[in-house]
Amino acid sequence: MVELRSEEEQLDAVKRWWKENGMSLIAGAVLAAAGVFGWNAWQNYQQGQAEAASMRYQQLVNMTAGNELEDDQLASAREMVVELTEEHGDTLYAELALLLDARLAVQQGDLEGARTALESAADSSRRYVQSLAWLRLARVELADGNPTQAHALLDEPISDALAAQRANVRGDAFAAQGDTEAAREAWETALEVSQTQDQPLYGVQFKLDDLGAEEATQ
Repeated sequence: MVELRSEEEQLDAVKRWWKENGMSLIAGAVLAAAGVFGWNAWQNYQQGQAEAASMRYQQLVNMTAGNELEDDQLASAREMVVELTEEHGDTLYAELALLLDARLAVQQGDLEGARTALESAADSSRRYVQSLAWLRLARVELADGNPTQAHALLDEPISDALAAQRANVRGDAFAAQGDTEAAREAWETALEVSQTQDQPLYGVQFKLDDLGAEEATQ
């Protein structure tokens, strides 16, 4: 590049450059600022949505805590689940609300409603919530007299953190099919895994004791 010989020439060059490129620079700066503003606005919106979902979910938990709910309380709680999932469906709280809705449905004797809620959670949730949904779906199938379908659900890729719970439900499915030896093996596995993972699993030892009592009376 030829060196400019005077300040006047430099000034003239700057003016010409600005005339040719100034508008594009301004447009670029505006777009960049808009991008930053838009990103910040989106982040703020997402945070606001998460906070709103968290508050709604906490209200739901408080509403359903404690003793068995009356019919009108159950209906109100399940309506709140619908609102939460419709308004904040892409949040973890909506997924957890579906699990809670399934429990409420079971309390109402609505196994089909529980199945629908859990299938929704299994279809769209994060891995751990999805695993919980599969486990609870298996329990619903057992309650509905479908141990074979329960086994199929337990074959899903359930998180290793829930291995003891899966073995426990597997034992229940075998017991429902009348296969006491397979049930015993599954429940013993459940106890072993729960001890290894330091996760107390209540009720399993009673089921094993009951098997022993049954054998003693035969």
